[in-house]
Amino acid sequence: MFMSLTAILDDRSKIKEIDPDGALASAESITDQVRQVWEEQDQIDVSAYKNIQNIVVAGMGGSALGADLVRNLYKEELPVSLEICKDYELPNYVGQNTFVILSSYSGSTEETLNCAAEANKKGAMIAVIASGGKLGQLAKEKNYPSYFINPKFNPSNQPRMATAYNIMAIIVMLKKLGLIKFDEEDFDQVIFAIEKTTQNCVIEVAQDKNQAKLLAYMFLERRPILVGASFLEGALHIGANQLNENSKIYGDYKIIPEINHHLLEGLTFPKSNALNHFFVFFQSNLYRSEIQKRIDLTQKAVEKAGLESLIIHLVSETKLMQAFELLTLNTFTNLYLAYLEGMDPCPIPMVDWFKAELEK
Repeated sequence: MFMSLTAILDDRSKIKEIDPDGALASAESITDQVRQVWEEQDQIDVSAYKNIQNIVVAGMGGSALGADLVRNLYKEELPVSLEICKDYELPNYVGQNTFVILSSYSGSTEETLNCAAEANKKGAMIAVIASGGKLGQLAKEKNYPSYFINPKFNPSNQPRMATAYNIMAIIVMLKKLGLIKFDEEDFDQVIFAIEKTTQNCVIEVAQDKNQAKLLAYMFLERRPILVGASFLEGALHIGANQLNENSKIYGDYKIIPEINHHLLEGLTFPKSNALNHFFVFFQSNLYRSEIQKRIDLTQKAVEKAGLESLIIHLVSETKLMQAFELLTLNTFTNLYLAYLEGMDPCPIPMVDWFKAELEK
């Protein structure tokens, strides 16, 4: 059994049989997605928008994940609040001084389209990120500042595999509004972090040197819990969502220090916790010292409760780079786990069924 599983992750032809739509190719193209947005940034013109008092990103699922990474990565720099609206209604405070980013990869997400109507009614400053659909058409009709995704580096055409497009489009918008700093040096750092992590995670790298393959084996037939803190919260959220959609498993993420105030007491029952839970702690030397200590102590508490865990030390030099390091590592991990399960990561039959039932 072990040898057959090993053979799957070492053989591109076997993976192609499981993954005919090319989710792996999308994972290997994260760098190209980032570069494409950077090279196409001239299409984003937000120069008419001034005096922004708050930001709301309206999106669902994979189309909201980029905003979560940006919000947590830049929370110490952003001079205004950034809220993510994953619902039909925008927050009541949205008004003429609110910058609303409507994000829908397909352009047909009903919750986001409803938010579009509300944002227009409230007179908000509106921008759009989409590949087309009704939202894309609306953006053209209303002449909203937009980034229209041409997903040439997302062969799988899955929104969750186009997260880098979304992240970079939001970063460019905020940069052009003067709300964050992001220049050529930052761009180069992102590219370096993604490329280095990808080189260490590709199929050709053997299991004993491939952290993504090792994690996939450890997650097999278990419930992975990704644990981290601070500026990495958004990247952890992306990892957990991709475990759900790509690996088809019940994965989750938890944030320190919050979980130190309640979750530790919830590890005792049910007794099966020790059999099916696996905690992965992502440690960073860029966390404040109190958080680093809490990461180590929380791992000890988990093991004291009889649950297995692993600690991974991120190695990139800056917060920006570590966020993309973690994003890339988790992307390969969840795909490898899907392959070990013999699952095509692209189809989402339960979500499709649910949407079809809603339309009845």
